[in-house]
This record gives sequence, structure tokens and C-alpha cells, in this order.
Amino acid sequence: MAGAPGLLGPDQLVGGTPPVNDSAFARWLADRAGQILLQVRAETGHSDGKALKAAGDQAAHELLRAELARWRPADAVLSEEDEQSRVAWTEETRAEGGSRPDRLDASRVWIVDPLDGTREFSEEGRDDWAVHVALWTADSSAPARLTAGAVAMPARHCTLATDHAPAYPPMPLESATGGAIRIAASRTRPPAFVTALAEEIGAELVPMGSAGVKIAAVINGEADAYVHAGGQFEWDSAAPVAVALATGLHASRIDGTPLAYNQADPKLPDLVVCRKDLAPRLLAALQRHLPPQ
Repeated sequence: MAGAPGLLGPDQLVGGTPPVNDSAFARWLADRAGQILLQVRAETGHSDGKALKAAGDQAAHELLRAELARWRPADAVLSEEDEQSRVAWTEETRAEGGSRPDRLDASRVWIVDPLDGTREFSEEGRDDWAVHVALWTADSSAPARLTAGAVAMPARHCTLATDHAPAYPPMPLESATGGAIRIAASRTRPPAFVTALAEEIGAELVPMGSAGVKIAAVINGEADAYVHAGGQFEWDSAAPVAVALATGLHASRIDGTPLAYNQADPKLPDLVVCRKDLAPRLLAALQRHLPPQ
């Protein structure tokens, strides 16, 4: 990373010595990756979106991996950009001679998404992309065992993290007076069941980019809920869910069961994050619109 042409090395970034506290460290780490991504975006330009996506993913991944190896060498890491990161550990995998991932026997695992929202990152002027950094701890009593998390939104100059968890969002006037619930949804491919759900409960779909930005919108009170089904992995939600839970919001699978991380299969296909007062109504409606498994 330090030798990449034109890019600042880790020691050249602002704040070279990290905080000891895990939550503050998660914020520090996400911010550093965000700085690199802004630099890659500025230097590479938007003429070749595919090249920009690849350069951003690689630069942020290498920085996160290098800094975790330097400052948290005993901890395991699950990154979207790791080789074989999407492969589930099963009896079949074992029988075929596959190596059991170290993270499954580790007590502390950093779950990171170096660039959440590559499409938005590659489009000039868009700011709805993020960096995710979360810590899963085996012996933690925290919900989902997520003990630290940070979501950096570099183009918005904003980071949400568990070291200073945001205040619970105030109930919007529209919701208080019976107005439409606002559901954050994909701007390019909202799931059909979410559209049907919105029609049933009279909700408004609010299009935006990355999963982290959607959950951040619920945390900030810009949306009332985020519902997803159809394919995500642990790194897509671990960090924003950690912050949402620290804020006091509801987060679960769409059938209401708890979220679980650092599993043998890193796929976590669905979730809902919402205001607690909406959870019973939303979960009940979801049971009528669950997509086929």
C-alpha cells in the first residue's frame, strides 16, 4: 500500500497512532480508509468506472488489512475483498481438503467492507457510499456480539460509530401524525417484496445507495426503516447494525430472529433495521410478504 503510485502510505495519513479503545479504533480505521478512497477517486477520475471501482476496493482493503495486522495482530479478519471470503465452511468443504477459516476459532474478528456501494463510488457527484468496520467478540453480551462498529461516509464528511453512538432519532412529525413510513430502498433494484410491503402499509420508498448509507439514514432519522432480502454478506451490515443497536434501534432478520455474525456461512441474506415503535407492525407485515427461500 505504501508503495502504490501517488497514494499516501498509512504513516502519511492524518492521525498515525490509533486509539486503544476498540470502538474509537473502528472509527479511526474507517476514517483512514475513507481518506484513501477520496484520494483514489480524485486521482483516478470517473472516465472508467470499472477501473475506479477496482482501484478503490483494492486500496481500502490493503489499508484496512495492513492497519489491522499492525495494531490488532492477534485478531482475525473477514473482509469482502479476501480471497474465498464468500465460501461457506461446510462438511463438504472439509472433505474436499479446504482450510477451515481462522476466524471461526478466533475470539475477536474484525468484519470489514472496504467499499460499500462501489456503483455509487464510481459515479461522479454521488456521496452515498461508505466504509464499514465492525468487531465481533465471542464472549460479548452485546446484541449480535458486535462490540464495536463504524460507518464512514467520506464524501459526506460523516462517520457514525459506537464510540459516540448517535442519539435515538426523534419521531418525525409525519409519522407522529399518521403520515407515511419512509423505507430506505435500493435506488436501482428495490426488491419486489419491499414494493408490495410498502403498498400494503402505505409506506414511501426512499431510494439511496449502499446498505451502510441506508441504515445510517435510519440512525439519523432520514428514514424510518431499512428492509433487505435476497443476498447480502456479513460485511454488508455488521458495522451499520452495530451502530444502530448502540443507538437503540431494532435490528433483526426479517422473520424477527436475531442477527448472527462470524458464522460458517458468511451470507446473511436478509435483515430489517427500524425504529423500535415500528418493529411489531413492520415484522407482522413482513410475514405476509416474505420472499421465497
